Amino acid sequence: MIALASASPRRRELLAQLQQDFVLVKGEIDETQLAGETADQYVLRLAEQKAQAGYQSQLLPLPTLGADTIVQVDELVLGKPVDLADFKRMMMLLSGRSHWVKTAVAIATAQGLVSTTVATKVWFKALSEQEILWYWTTGEPVDKAGGYGIQGLAGQFVQRIDGSYFAVVGLPLYETAQLLQTLKDRQ
Repeated sequence: MIALASASPRRRELLAQLQQDFVLVKGEIDETQLAGETADQYVLRLAEQKAQAGYQSQLLPLPTLGADTIVQVDELVLGKPVDLADFKRMMMLLSGRSHWVKTAVAIATAQGLVSTTVATKVWFKALSEQEILWYWTTGEPVDKAGGYGIQGLAGQFVQRIDGSYFAVVGLPLYETAQLLQTLKDRQ
């Protein structure tokens, strides 16, 4: 049994695919990117802090998994869109080119942290203004890093990926299973 420090329904579904029993805990942190922090440092810090916050929130702490996903275009990290204008800006940055989706996973225990980051390259087709507006009106982009979910309607914009599909969705299954196995091996 572990604890999952995430409000993401996608992460809950993916963790369940590993047939891992879990309870939900709060892993709320300040998600502001620090000055000078690279995308890799940022996503790993968020995952580790979520795992630690979730671990510390429990009376009888279970090993606690935290994760975070970011979308990176060049050196720019795209968060969740705050409004239509922000969403349009993101989609224009993604349109007709490749970008990176990085998901970090961390597990906090009494012995410390184990963590990993998975980077996947994603190629978007060129998007028309009409497609961008249509996608916004579906409501799907609002709570997603980079303004899209590959597992949903935006899947039709993705020409190809190089890396882990599940990392793009929000929890890389292979790497998460490896971290969980590392914990079992320590027992």
